[in-house]
Amino acid sequence: MAVKIRLRRMGSKKAPFYRVVVADSRYPRDGRFIEEIGTYNPLTDPATIKIDAEKAQKWLGNGAQPTDTVKDLLKKADITK
Repeated sequence: MAVKIRLRRMGSKKAPFYRVVVADSRYPRDGRFIEEIGTYNPLTDPATIKIDAEKAQKWLGNGAQPTDTVKDLLKKADITK
């Protein structure tokens, strides 16, 4: 089972809001997930990033692979280098 840390799109049309979730890679983007670890709102200025560092570190330590976008968000939130 390949576990990924990725974004789940929420919000309405043309007003995206994302949740950072841990999910099996076989599930659809907005489908089932294992755990929610944070949120990301690109519409605010500057963009709002709230990620639970403990949960993120736990999942990264267990082998979860972040997507490219989530990897950048984790760097901006000073969770990974």
